[in-house]
Amino acid sequence: MTIIYPSAAQIDEAAALLDAGELVAFPTETVYGLGGDAESPDAIARIYAAKGRPANHPVIVHLAPEADPGYWVRELPADAQKLIDAFWPGPLTLILKRAAHIPAAVSGGQDSVGVRCPSHPVAQQLLSAFHARRLASGKQGGVAGPSANRFGHVSPTTAQHVRDEFGGAVHVLDGGAADVGIESTILDLSRGFPALLRPGHVSPREIADVIGVAPKLPDGSDATAPRASGTLKAHYAPRTPLLLLPFSSIEAMLRRDGGRKIALVARPSSAGEWARAAHVHFVAAPEDPQSYARGLYGLLRALDRANVERILIEKLPETVEWIAVNDRLGRAAAAFEAEE
Repeated sequence: MTIIYPSAAQIDEAAALLDAGELVAFPTETVYGLGGDAESPDAIARIYAAKGRPANHPVIVHLAPEADPGYWVRELPADAQKLIDAFWPGPLTLILKRAAHIPAAVSGGQDSVGVRCPSHPVAQQLLSAFHARRLASGKQGGVAGPSANRFGHVSPTTAQHVRDEFGGAVHVLDGGAADVGIESTILDLSRGFPALLRPGHVSPREIADVIGVAPKLPDGSDATAPRASGTLKAHYAPRTPLLLLPFSSIEAMLRRDGGRKIALVARPSSAGEWARAAHVHFVAAPEDPQSYARGLYGLLRALDRANVERILIEKLPETVEWIAVNDRLGRAAAAFEAEE
């Protein structure tokens, strides 16, 4: 399907809205973001209010390709510059010490800030247009942009997903379906060593190849880590109860719950006869992590509309290749753990 991107006039209109302190939902290669002026505490407050987001949960600043990341941080370490050269524009967020003139609201009150440069052409056009407007006043025009959904819910990967969340209350730029499908990798460089706070499309191995050292992986023991977007235990959740289980446990539940309509997401080789069971809404799980990630949020939103009582998802391999998808599924399932 051919995607018709917004015109130059539509991009300029959206940049003018940002300049006026309003919110604009825009596409990135990961998910759609709910954008506001990252140097305006009022605009940031509007983002938090629209999402129902806790005020201490930081948002990521999105930068135009021509913007200076050094404007946003106290210093730009050599490792940060290496990673920028390797992965920007792209789905990598860096956490660094926040410059004194950047409002604390964008960081949830912390002394750090997350910055990234997205690769989606519509995002780049919007960010460049806003950046050009703000340069006249000596500012850089960064856009604070968490995912464009209600806090804790499934992230949006199409413009329609955003409209489903907010109706006509938010101005939306349509850039087609997100190509990556899950949020950016978040790497903390604010404490003198690299630490992965949120896995994503850029893998720990790729990061290590650039900076020569493997980042510390999230294991729940890093008590000094800064708060970062999408790292709460329960997140990315559909409205339908979701369980993430080995297939042997799923099979036992399917036998027990024969009278209930159940969604099953599993490999066809595992599902066997259950793929054809009358009370099962079966979805074949993609075999590779990139395809799984790309379709994950759209799938969860579709299953919310499938009139099923619960969603059962087969656990994935515990390997580094699956770390990002496992992270999202684990947080989605955690939202329902208290109910079991």
